[in-house]
Amino acid sequence: MAELRRALIVWGVLALAGLAVFGLSLAIGSVSLDAGQLWQALSGADNGTAGAIVRELRLPRAAAAFACGGLLALSGALMQVLLRNPLAEPYVLGVSGGASTGALLSMLLMLPQWIVHTSAAGGALVSMLLVATLARRDLLNPKVQGGHQEAGARLLLTGVILAAGWGALITLILAIAPESRLRGMLFWLTGDLGGTAAYGAALATLIAALLLAMPMARALNVMLLGETVAQSLGVRVGRVRLATFLISSISIAAAITTAGSIGFVGLVVPHMVRLAWGNDQRLLLPASVLLGGTLLMAADLIARTVVAPTQLPVGVITALLGVPTFLYLLLRRPR
Repeated sequence: MAELRRALIVWGVLALAGLAVFGLSLAIGSVSLDAGQLWQALSGADNGTAGAIVRELRLPRAAAAFACGGLLALSGALMQVLLRNPLAEPYVLGVSGGASTGALLSMLLMLPQWIVHTSAAGGALVSMLLVATLARRDLLNPKVQGGHQEAGARLLLTGVILAAGWGALITLILAIAPESRLRGMLFWLTGDLGGTAAYGAALATLIAALLLAMPMARALNVMLLGETVAQSLGVRVGRVRLATFLISSISIAAAITTAGSIGFVGLVVPHMVRLAWGNDQRLLLPASVLLGGTLLMAADLIARTVVAPTQLPVGVITALLGVPTFLYLLLRRPR
C-alpha cells in the first residue's frame, strides 16, 4: 500500500508539471495569450486569429510533443532492461535509421507529406523485421551459450550494424539531394514538430504501449537480476524479451513517424527517474512517460520561442539539454 501511495504521489506531481507546461505551450509564442483568451480559444468561443493559432497550431504541436516524448522515454526504459545496458536508447537497434531512410527517400522524390510519414513508418517496420529475423534466437531462446549478456550483446551488435547500413544510405540521399530539399531533410533528421498537424496515432500508440508494458513490469524487475534467476522464478523470459522488443520498436516507430529523430529523451529520462525514485519498473515506466512528455513539450516551447520568429529543430534543444544532464548523472553515479 505504501508503494502504491508513493507511486500515485510521483505520478500526480509529474502530471501536474505536464499540465503546467502544456498550458504554457498553448499560451506562449509569437502571439502571447492570457488565461481568458486561452480559455475562449479552447472552448471555441474565439473564432478569430487567437482561436486558430491555439486550436490549429499550438494544441496539435504540444500534444504531439507530449506523445513523442512519452514514447521515446518508454522505449528507452524498455531497451535498457532488454539489453541490461544503461547506455541503451530507443535508436540503438536501428529502427530510427530505417524510418529516416524511408522519409528522406520520399522527400528526395518530392512526394506529399503524408507519403513521407507513411514511408517513415514503413522504413521503421522493415528495420524492426530485419532485427527480429536476424536476432530471433536471442529474442526467443534465452538459453544460449553465454547467457543473457552474450545474447544481449549480439542483439545490440545486430542493431548497430543495421544502423550503420542505414546511415550510409542516408548519407547517399543527402549527397545527391538538391539544395532546395536539404533544409527540410536536416530538420527531419534532427527532429522537428513544426509541421505537426496530426497527433492521434502517436497518442493512441503511447496509451496502448503503456497498457501493454505495465503487466510485464514485475517480470522486468525480476529480469534485472538475470535470466537464470528470472527463469527459476517462473518468468517466461523469451516471451517477455520478444514483447519488450516489439513494444519499444513500435513506440519509437510512432515517435519518429510523427516528429523525426529526436535524441537524448529516451536515454536521459529513464536515468533521471531512477536517480529520483528508484528502478522499480512499476513506478518507472509511467513516470518516464510523464516526464518524457513534459520535457519534450518544454524543449519544443524553447525551440519555437528562443529566437522567434525563427523556429529551431526540437532535437537540437534536447541534445543541448541532454548532454550536460547525462554527464551530470554519469558523474553522480556511484562507482
